Amino acid sequence: METTRGAERQRTAAERRRRELLEAADRVVLRDGPQASMNAIAAEAGITKPILYRHFGDKGGLYRALAKRHTDALLSALRAALDAPSERRERVEATLDTYLAAIEARPQVYRFLMHPSDDAAPSPEQGFDVGRHSAPLLRRLGEELGKVIVERVDLGPESEQMARIWGHGIVGMMHAAGDWWLGDRPCSREQLVRSLADLLWGRLADAGDLPGGQGF
Repeated sequence: METTRGAERQRTAAERRRRELLEAADRVVLRDGPQASMNAIAAEAGITKPILYRHFGDKGGLYRALAKRHTDALLSALRAALDAPSERRERVEATLDTYLAAIEARPQVYRFLMHPSDDAAPSPEQGFDVGRHSAPLLRRLGEELGKVIVERVDLGPESEQMARIWGHGIVGMMHAAGDWWLGDRPCSREQLVRSLADLLWGRLADAGDLPGGQGF
């Protein structure tokens, strides 16, 4: 029994330490964006880089942990927008706005997760391929949105396949348009939301909600 309690305490302490290290990494990413380095994160956490490697393996491991942390938070916010008691068009606009508001609020985090550093000083980490790691993040968002659509919208025959296509298509649209908008700010966020919702609205406006579902 005491051995079990000891193992549980060790596991809890390890989880707490990992959370603290991710919070230190977040602070560095907010400051440095894509140029955030393992050296800087270790210094922020008050540890040496080998100890950081012990927890995450390499920058790829740390990136995946940060990506999961931020993707979980984003998915929670998107689900809240989709669950809002409002008309479908309002929920669509709220969902788009939630995504854009998230990348606008923390642009350095977004750039760290989505873009390699083009102008960082040469370092052993410069070969880190952020694009290779960011693709699973976008796929996860697409799959999650597809699940929501298939559970709520009547798309007729082959509805599951159609929902996955829509999920990935919507995420791809949000990502591409948001990436362009965040860099150039050619219009207001409100205007971008309305324009993207207009683009989506054709078939989505015609599709009915599944009986007994929460609605989309």
